[in-house]
Amino acid sequence: MNKDWKGISIPKLKNIKIFEVEENKGILIIDSEIVAVSTPVDHILPFLGKQEILKKFPSVIVDSGSIKFICNGAKVLRPGITFFDSFEKDEIVTIKDEKFRKYIAVGLAIESSKTSESMEKGYVINNLHFVGDKFWNMFKEISFRI
Repeated sequence: MNKDWKGISIPKLKNIKIFEVEENKGILIIDSEIVAVSTPVDHILPFLGKQEILKKFPSVIVDSGSIKFICNGAKVLRPGITFFDSFEKDEIVTIKDEKFRKYIAVGLAIESSKTSESMEKGYVINNLHFVGDKFWNMFKEISFRI
């Protein structure tokens, strides 16, 4: 798909559609399934509704106090993270809630997991796609058209 999807094999694609959410942002539909979102910073991220794809990326788990901020677009801060998978700086990372382990956001690592674990405060993940964002809401609108 792109350089961000390291180690994830993509099957041969037959039919790709893009629904533009706003300028330079869109939802990618591949073979009639919503698979990814594109951002203006030239990244293609897995769509939050595709669990089987999200599982292939490293994740962090955040405490319940962080959820409302993350679901409003805030960057993920070190104090709210309770668990780290291993990841490198600039790698796609998924964010899950502590109680139910549901995916609530996807972003790019600002620091590696190794560096982040030793931090007491600071930004760890740039939040680019989250539950309730324009991509999520557009999904509801276009899912019946596919």
